[in-house]
Amino acid sequence: MSPDLVIGIDIGATNIRAALGSLDRGIIKKIAEHTVRTGDPEKVIEQIVRLIKTVAGDQLAEIKAIGVGSIGPLDLKKGMILHTPNAPFKNVPVVEGLTERFRVPVYLLNDCNAAVLGEKVFGAGKNIDNLFYITMSSGIGGGAIVDGRLLFGKDGNAVEIGHIVVDFEGRVECGCGARGHWEAYCSGANLPKFVRYLVREYPDKFRGSELEKLVETGSLTSEKLFERAKQGDRHALMIVDELGKINTVGFANINTCYDPELITVGGSIALFNQQLVLDPIIKNIKDYTINRVPKIMITPLGEDIVLYGAIALAATRPP
Repeated sequence: MSPDLVIGIDIGATNIRAALGSLDRGIIKKIAEHTVRTGDPEKVIEQIVRLIKTVAGDQLAEIKAIGVGSIGPLDLKKGMILHTPNAPFKNVPVVEGLTERFRVPVYLLNDCNAAVLGEKVFGAGKNIDNLFYITMSSGIGGGAIVDGRLLFGKDGNAVEIGHIVVDFEGRVECGCGARGHWEAYCSGANLPKFVRYLVREYPDKFRGSELEKLVETGSLTSEKLFERAKQGDRHALMIVDELGKINTVGFANINTCYDPELITVGGSIALFNQQLVLDPIIKNIKDYTINRVPKIMITPLGEDIVLYGAIALAATRPP
């Protein structure tokens, strides 16, 4: 008898994605659309409900459980997304809203906790008891399995690594309102702000450059920065070098705190710029951590890793 059909949901700041899947087949079918930009919790629930109905189709009645991996912070006890720094969500009752509509068990995890579970069940983390996943996308997040156990914390936010301090001078403000956080410098949403700071703080280094023009016209994006770096633009490469130093410190802190055997990396920043992002980390991490350096690699599950994790969460049905 084939394992039960379940639904996996990936709630991100940019997109919400839904998949029909099972433990033996992984993702069977998936869809995605841009995340609704609203502070109205009911509108968010309505979007998820519509995506579930669409992806399940005529198999909706066969669905046994729903797993959700979401951007945080979360309140796992209440099954709720709180006020997220990268999307206008506020107090979205995901578990209650979906349970009421579909009458099946609904499980919620931080998206990166879901992702590391997906890596463990479907990806490179099989047979590994000390595993860490990092996403480098609109924000920066992490998920950890230590001694075979998924780490949660009191509210489910134990591994909010995007908000560890990498700059004690606090030169740049994070989307959460605090200063000096890793995410404020190296995430897709905040990277242009960091570049603007550097261009204006060190005008002699960037005067007359294409990067300066992009900053002054407000048209700089993380995609344009990495595009120019790949083309050999020396000013863009200077910025990428600075990002590499900060990312290396972040990865070293993770290795020192969690001591993983394997770190897998995903998210659009890493997936689309693998060499520029990973090479400096792999080369220099040993200079910043006391623990044995783990293997560091791009996740083989690609952009679907949170969906795989949400499916694993729903299919394994934790107590």
